[in-house]
This record gives sequence, structure tokens and C-alpha cells, in this order.
Amino acid sequence: MSEPLSTDPELHRMPSEQDLGRLQFTTLLYYLHCTNPDNGLVRDKTAPDAPASIAAVGMALATIPVVVERGIIIRQFAAKIARRRLEFLLSCPQGQEPDASGYKGFFYHFLDIESGRRVWQCELSTIDSAFLFAGALTVGAYFDGADADEVEVRRLAKALYERADWGWACDHGLTLTHGWRPESGFIPYRWRGYDEGLLLYILGLGSPTYPLPSESYAAYTESYEWRNIYGRELLYSGPLFTHQLSHMWIDFRGIRDDFMRDHNSDYFLNSRSATFVHQEYAMRNPKNYAGYGEHCWGFTASDGPGWVTKSVNGIEREFYDYIARGAPFGPDDGTVCPWVVVASLPFAPEIVVPTVRHFAQMELGMTRLYGFKPSFNSSFIEGKPTEPWVSPFHFGIDQGPVVLMIENFRTGLIWNIMRQCQPIVRGLRKAGFSGGWL
Repeated sequence: MSEPLSTDPELHRMPSEQDLGRLQFTTLLYYLHCTNPDNGLVRDKTAPDAPASIAAVGMALATIPVVVERGIIIRQFAAKIARRRLEFLLSCPQGQEPDASGYKGFFYHFLDIESGRRVWQCELSTIDSAFLFAGALTVGAYFDGADADEVEVRRLAKALYERADWGWACDHGLTLTHGWRPESGFIPYRWRGYDEGLLLYILGLGSPTYPLPSESYAAYTESYEWRNIYGRELLYSGPLFTHQLSHMWIDFRGIRDDFMRDHNSDYFLNSRSATFVHQEYAMRNPKNYAGYGEHCWGFTASDGPGWVTKSVNGIEREFYDYIARGAPFGPDDGTVCPWVVVASLPFAPEIVVPTVRHFAQMELGMTRLYGFKPSFNSSFIEGKPTEPWVSPFHFGIDQGPVVLMIENFRTGLIWNIMRQCQPIVRGLRKAGFSGGWL
């Protein structure tokens, strides 16, 4: 059963600057505490001996302007941090050797946090590399001064991005592959249909060195699914993060590609609709999970209780570990993610704010180190009968969306920086976007 719509005025009170600032700061501390100062690599999660995540490195780079503008680190030193991190990444070995850091300009998903070399025989990841490139371009656009470090940041960011061979990553097709392994070649999956791959194509199209052909974007969008869900017309993608990650860097308000022009919408409005769909799914709660309701929703790729079947109040429930959960078509095992709700703040503050306040009352770490725990499950009880399962870790790729989307909601900082980023502008135009600020 869904909860009744709340009339509590306190829950609907807009957060103060102090409220948002504190959550943003505690979340941001992850990138200050979990970074190797020798090379700038960022730990994937807070588990002991976790490797570096190349996507987390990109998100950490993207938060540097926030760190400066919020007075946490002075600009002069922040530029040095960015320069040192980019220098190390460019020095990492690229090649077909199984222990290299990357190949053809792209990087492996996980790297040893000391050496920067591949671990776990993981994949060369196009999407995780894209988050790295977006972060590099962010600092490249932000540090626009004549100081030697700022000049060098721009040069390094440009070199890192322009080294990627986007055509190679298509493996003789129009769409981008998910990645590659030296042991077996290209992964047999491609970025097609709406998801976080939107950023990937814009970056690839904008490259001045090894760009994607314009036809690749049409190939990406041809399998889009426009649906009516709960009376809302939207471009469907189940996990909420897929409606957010490209938006961390790009202000899609008022700019449209051919698909959105045909549907009289834009990607920002679409993300707003997706946010309401997640709330509505939780209110309807078709599987009757504990806690779901108006102020308890948010389903995405996240940590979970584990691959286990457990009897809960006489019902056999199947639970998952790390998986991309989604709404309204699943998968769903009762796991809710506070961070992904916060990351929808620019799209739908009127439902995000009261939900965040509800999570704050649940003792999920909002005001403690690194902010909200990334996920919890009230149907999977551990320890005391009333204690839900809560993820024991924080993840580097969950922290960035909170920091960046709070900042975009407060000031539009990252969006404004990236409006001046020529590769992003060029990529949008090649994809057929026009209107608005573009």
C-alpha cells in the first residue's frame, strides 16, 4: 500500500543554503579523504583495499570547481591538484598489454590505486572513460587563467580527451561498444537506447581528432522507447541514474534533438517525468515492500543485501547484490537509494526535498562523513527486528551526482562552465541539438 500524500508543512519546507551546503560538503569529503595524494586516483568505495574507479576520478575532477567556489580549497592549490591528477593519467601506460592502464585513449574500469594499472581483468570501459573525460573537460574549461598551472590544466585536459579513438570503440559499427578486453576483444554489447550513454555520444561527436560520425547518434536513438507510464509521456529508462549522469555536465533545458522536437519535450523535462514515475511507483508499491511511499523512493544501480532468498512476513523474497534496479518494471527487491533522489533535485525539488527530509529522519548518515549511505532495504532486516539493511560502504560514483546536482540546483555552476566547453557544444550540435542556450 502507498502512503497518503503528506500535508506536513515541515517536510515540504525548502532546504536552506545551510542544509544543502552541509550535505554537499559531507558528501564531497569522500573525494578529499579517499584520494591517493601521490597520483590523484580515487578509491572505488570505502572497503579496505578497494582499487581506484576511473569514473570516480572523473567525478572528483568535476567537483574541483565546487571545491573552489565553496571556499574549501583555494583556486591556486586546486589547479595544482587538477594538474597533478591529469599528469598522472596521461603518464599511465596505454597498450594491448593486459596490465596496461588503458588502450586507444580509453581506460580500464578499475585501476590499482598505487600504480594506476589494470586490476581484476576488468573491462576497458567506454562509459567510465567518458566520465573521466567529462571531468577533465570541466577543469579544463574552469581554469581559464594565465597562471602556469591553469594553462597546464587546459593543455593536459585537452590531450587526455583528444587521445581517445572513438571510431575504434565502435568496432566497425555505428554504435559504441560497452568496452574491450585484451584477452577476448570487444564486449558484445552496445550503447543503444536511452541511458547514460547520451553523454558518451556527445563527447564522441565533439572530438576534433577521432570523432564519431553523425550517423552514430541516430543509431543510438533509433531504439528509444517513448511510453505512457502512470499517465506521463516520457522516454523510458528504468534506473533513475540514467536520467541524471549526463545532466551533471549538460544543461538540457530548452535544447532539443530531433527526437525531443518530435515529442515536444527535452531531456530535462524527461528527467523530471522519470523522477515522478519513481515516486508514483513507490506510492503504488505493487510488491508491498516495507517503507515505500511518497517520501521513500529512488531506484537505481546500487549495492544491495546480497544474492539471497529470504522469508519476510511469510513471503519468499528474492534480494540482489549490486544491480541496476529500476521503476516501474524492475528489477526491484525493496532497496532504495537516497543519493539518487538528491541527484534529481534540479528536476523536481518539490518531491525531492520532502523525501530527503524523510531520509534524514531515518538516520542514514545525512550529516555524517560522506553523507547519506548509498542504499538501504527496510524489507531485509538485520540485527534488531526494526533495523533495515544499510549498505556498509560509500561509493565514489554515488558521491559525484549529489555534489554536482546540488551545485547545479543552487547556482548552475557546472552547467555554466560546460556551456563554454567547445567539445560539448560541438558534440551537441553534431547530434542535432538546437534552441535554448545553444
